[in-house]
Amino acid sequence: MDEQWSYVGKKSQQRWLWYAWSPHFKRIFAYAFGSRADETFKTLLERLKGFTFRLFCTDNWGAYDRLLPEDKHLVTKQFTQSIERQNLNFRTRIKRLQRKTICFSKSAEMHDKVIGEFINREFFQLI
Repeated sequence: MDEQWSYVGKKSQQRWLWYAWSPHFKRIFAYAFGSRADETFKTLLERLKGFTFRLFCTDNWGAYDRLLPEDKHLVTKQFTQSIERQNLNFRTRIKRLQRKTICFSKSAEMHDKVIGEFINREFFQLI
């Protein structure tokens, strides 16, 4: 699991994309938009209830420690390389996620819809 920031309008109005990534399948299982608070992470966990995971690999952000089961949570950079690569792919393909660009969202609703539609088409659309 990982989170990735972008902004709406100006950089002080941060918007976070949280998602669960499987390095084995190279797929996103679920995602959520919001702030970098526990509530957004709880939304992501709610969307993952239908799945069974043996292990959650994350960085050292506090929400993970507070909300993930301790016996299934591993804090390491060793197994998060593929999700960090996916973050770079998102930043390359979705200009609204770039940190220095003239392409940015003016409303949180459009921001979430554009990025969400990209993820839906890339990872959830049946061929």
